[in-house]
Amino acid sequence: MIGNDSCGVHSVMAGKTVHNVLELEVLTYDGLRLRVGPTGDGQIQAYIAEGGRRGEIYFGLFRLREHHADLIRERYPNIPRRVSGYGLDQLLPENGFDVARALVGSENNCVIVLEATVRLVPSPPARSLVVLGYPSIADASRHVTTVLAHGVIGLEGIDDVIVRNIRVRELAERKQALLPPGKGWLLAEMGGGTRAEAEAKARALAEALQREPQPPAVMLYTDPAEAKLVWGIREAGLAAAARGAGDELGWPGWEDVGIAPEKVGDYLRDFLALEESYGYRGALYGHFGDGCIHTRINFDLTTAEGIARYRSFVGEAAELAVRHGGSLSGEHGDGQARGELLPKMFGQELMQAFREFRALWDPRGMMNPGKLLDALPLDADLRLGEGYVPARPQTHFRFPDDHGSFGEAALRCVGVGACRRSHGGVMCPSYMVTREETHSTRGRARLLWEVLQGDVLTDGWKNRELKEALDLCLACKGCKSDCPVNVDMATYKSEFLAHHYRGRLRPIQAYTMGWIYWWARLGSAVPWAANLATQGPVLSGLARRTIGVAPERRLPEFAPTTFKRWFRRHAPWNPSGPLVILWPDTFNNHFHPETAQAAVTVLEAAGYRVVVPRRSLCCGRPLYDFGMIGLAKRLLREVLDVLGPRIDAGVPLVGLEPSCAAVFRDELLGLFPDDPRAQRLSRQTFTLAEFLEGAAGGLGEAYEAPICDGGGSLTGAGIGLDLPRLSGEALVHLHCHHKAVLGTGPDERLLGRAGLEYHILDSGCCGMAGPFGFDKHHYQVSRDAGERVLLPAVREAPPDALIVADGFSCREQIAQLSDRRALHLAQVLALALHRGR
Repeated sequence: MIGNDSCGVHSVMAGKTVHNVLELEVLTYDGLRLRVGPTGDGQIQAYIAEGGRRGEIYFGLFRLREHHADLIRERYPNIPRRVSGYGLDQLLPENGFDVARALVGSENNCVIVLEATVRLVPSPPARSLVVLGYPSIADASRHVTTVLAHGVIGLEGIDDVIVRNIRVRELAERKQALLPPGKGWLLAEMGGGTRAEAEAKARALAEALQREPQPPAVMLYTDPAEAKLVWGIREAGLAAAARGAGDELGWPGWEDVGIAPEKVGDYLRDFLALEESYGYRGALYGHFGDGCIHTRINFDLTTAEGIARYRSFVGEAAELAVRHGGSLSGEHGDGQARGELLPKMFGQELMQAFREFRALWDPRGMMNPGKLLDALPLDADLRLGEGYVPARPQTHFRFPDDHGSFGEAALRCVGVGACRRSHGGVMCPSYMVTREETHSTRGRARLLWEVLQGDVLTDGWKNRELKEALDLCLACKGCKSDCPVNVDMATYKSEFLAHHYRGRLRPIQAYTMGWIYWWARLGSAVPWAANLATQGPVLSGLARRTIGVAPERRLPEFAPTTFKRWFRRHAPWNPSGPLVILWPDTFNNHFHPETAQAAVTVLEAAGYRVVVPRRSLCCGRPLYDFGMIGLAKRLLREVLDVLGPRIDAGVPLVGLEPSCAAVFRDELLGLFPDDPRAQRLSRQTFTLAEFLEGAAGGLGEAYEAPICDGGGSLTGAGIGLDLPRLSGEALVHLHCHHKAVLGTGPDERLLGRAGLEYHILDSGCCGMAGPFGFDKHHYQVSRDAGERVLLPAVREAPPDALIVADGFSCREQIAQLSDRRALHLAQVLALALHRGR
C-alpha cells in the first residue's frame, strides 16, 4: 500500500495511503537508516548544516522544491487519485515538506520502508447500501457528485459486462435479483453509529435521487447479509473483467486511470469510443467516488500485430487521460506498464526532477530498476508474448471449460489473492493454516503454469516443487466456487499426480486409503475380524503404522451389516411409487448404514419407491486425491453401464455423501464431456435436500432440474414430504464439495421447514478431507484446519443442539476431535418423521 499509494472502496472517507502516513523509518541502498516525516524550515537547515549523507539528501530535496515548485503546482492534477509519478507535491511548503509522504508511491525506487506510523480512521459500525441502476456505465456517473454530497463512505461503479461474467456460484445464481434494472450501477454505502442512523441516511439519499430529472432505479439494502452479497458482485469485478464471455481473457495495462469524479462520465464516453475504434472490449468498474476507473481489455498479447496495437492503444489512452486532467494510474502505480508514458502527463522538465529525486536516495539506480522512472518498454517482458501457445499435454481430464487445454486452465489465476483470506468461505484451508503463499491456490496455480511452460521449472511432471505445494491441498474444491475465476485446484492436483507417478510406486496411503472401496468390501465380509484388527489396542496400532495412518487417528469401525444387505430384506412402502435411485456410497454402505436407512425412510415417506443398485459400484472419489484417474474412469464407466437403463428412463439419483454426488456433477463431466449418459447422470444427480425440495416445491422458488432429455422436472411430480416440525437448535456444517459444487439453498429451506433454529457455519473446512486427515504426514494441518471454525463451534454448541453434517469425513472429524456426534440430514428428517407419528 505504501509502495504504490494504493487504496480502495473507502478512500472517499479516509483518503489514499499517502493521506494516512505520518512518519516512515526507511533504509537506503547504501545503508543509511533514518526516520522521515513533515519537516519545518529550521529542521531542514539543521540537517543540511549537519552534512553527511542525510544532509546531502535534504539539501537536494530542498533545492529540487525551490527549482520546480511552480511547475509541480501546474502539472500535478488536483484530483483524489493522482498516483502516477513521485510525490514531489508533498515537498511543497503548503504540504509541510513531508518527506515521508513524498516517498509514498515511489515503488521501491528510492528506499525500503522498515516501519510506518499511520493515522487511524474511525470506521462506522453500521452500514446501509443504496444501489442505483442506470442505462449505461457512463450514465451512472451523472449523479456521482450528488451522491458524494450526502456523505457516503464508499461509492463504487460496475457495468453490465461485470455482472454477465460473474462466476462465483452464490452470486451467479442471484445477481439479477440483487440489482435494480439497468446496464450500469452505482453502489453507495452510508455509515452510522447505529443501523437506524445508517438506514436514515440511505433513505434520504434514495429519496433525493428520486427527485432528480432522470432518476435512477433504486434498491436499498439495510440487512448486512444481503448487502454483503451485493458487495460480492463488486469485489468479483477484477476476475469478471479478466475472464470475459467465452472465457476471453482480459488483461491489465490500462486498468486504473484517475479522473476528477465530476468528469468521469465525459471520460468514459471518450474512452469507450477509443476502445471501439480499436475493436477492443473490456469490463468497467471502479471507485467512482474518487474517479478511479478499473478495466481489463481483451488485448492480443501473443502476436506481433496484436502487441503493436496494444502499445498504440495505451499511448492514445494516456493522452486521453491527460486531456481530461487525469492521472495514468489512480491506484496500482506506474511500474513498467505505464512508466514510459509518464512524460505525456508530466513533461520532460518534471521527468528530470524525478531523476534528481531518485538519485538523492539511490545514486546507483539499484532499487527496482526499469520501473516507474526510465522504465523498460511497456511491451517487453510480457507474461505471454509473441508466439505464445498454451501447453496442451495429453491429459485424463478433458477441461471442457478451458477449450480442452490444461495450459489454458493454468492461466485462469489472475492473482486476485482471494485465496489468501483468513476467514469466510472455504478457500483455501491449507493457506489459512500455514499462511504460506506456496500453499495458497494462487501459489499453486503459478507453479503449475511455470511447470507447463517449462522455461524456469524444466522437469515437467516430475517437478518436486509443485508436488510439495500440492501435498497440502485438501482437494476441498473451495477454489472452484470461491475463486472469482473458478480455479479448480483439486482437479489440477489429480491430473498432475496422475502424470507425476506414472511408472512409479505411489505412497502406501494411495493403496490403502485410496483403495478403500475394495478394502471396505473385504472388511465387511467379516466385520468382526476387520474390527479386531482396526479397533483393538495392539493390532490397531500395527494396522495404522502399516497403512500410513496418523497414530492419533481411530480407524472407522465396520458396521455389523451393510446397508445393501439390510435393503435386500427391506419391504418397500410404495411398490408402485415413482422410482428414485439411492446411491450406496462406500462410507454409508459399510460404516454408517443407519444414514442410508434413514434416507430410505424419508424418501418412502415422500411417496417414492427407492431402488439401490444390486451390483457393487463406486464413483472412485478417493482415487482422485492420489491421481489414480485411470482406475477412477473405469469405475465411472461401470456406473454408466449398470445404471444406463435407469438413467435413460430419467430416474433421478440421490447421493447422501456430498463428495460422491459431486463426482457425478463435476468430475464425471470433466472426464466424459461428450458422453450423453454422463450428461444425463450429472443432470439427474441430487442431494437429498435438492430432491425433496424439488419434489415438494419448497417454501420459495422451487428447485428445478430436468430429469430426462424430453423435459420435465422434479417440481410438479405431485409428491412431497409432509414434514412434522422439530423444535430446538441445530448447528450445521456443510461439506466443502457441497458448497462448491452442489449448492446449499435447498438444505437451508428444508431445515427451515423442519422447524429448527439452525445456524450454518459459513466458513471453514473440517480439515479431514477424506484420506487427507488420516495421513500421518497431514494430521496436524488437518487438525488445525478443523480448529479454525468447526471444532470450536461444535464444543460451544448447547448440549441439546443437533450437530448436522452430511459428509462422512466431517462427521468423523467431529467424532474424533470432540465429544459430540453429528447426524446426517437424512437422520434429522427421519427423527422428525418418527416424532410426528
